[in-house]
Amino acid sequence: MKFELDENFGTRTSNIFKEAGHDVQTILDESLSGASSQVFYSACKKEGRCLVTFDLDFSDATRFPPQTSGGIMVIRLPKTPNLSLLEALIREYLQAIQRNKMEGQLWNVEPGRIRIHQSNLEE
Repeated sequence: MKFELDENFGTRTSNIFKEAGHDVQTILDESLSGASSQVFYSACKKEGRCLVTFDLDFSDATRFPPQTSGGIMVIRLPKTPNLSLLEALIREYLQAIQRNKMEGQLWNVEPGRIRIHQSNLEE
């Protein structure tokens, strides 16, 4: 699967995706650092990459429709996060995508649960 990591993620996080066999790029790799959320979303959508971020703005399915994207993963950390918790959440998420389709979906990943946004289907 193809992923695009927001600029808040470091090499260690990127390596977790790579070690699991995924194609990973970062916002820095594409020289999009400081770009607007809409530019980041559009770049991911164009390349068919799942957008991975801490930015809660991406939880707004009306502004960033997941059904037209490679998927959106919003990580929600507690007020006092640490690197080992982040790494555990990433690993839990990577196990979950082996059982569930990510493309076209919005996943909110937090300690102890993954919430998958259910968009209204057009008839």
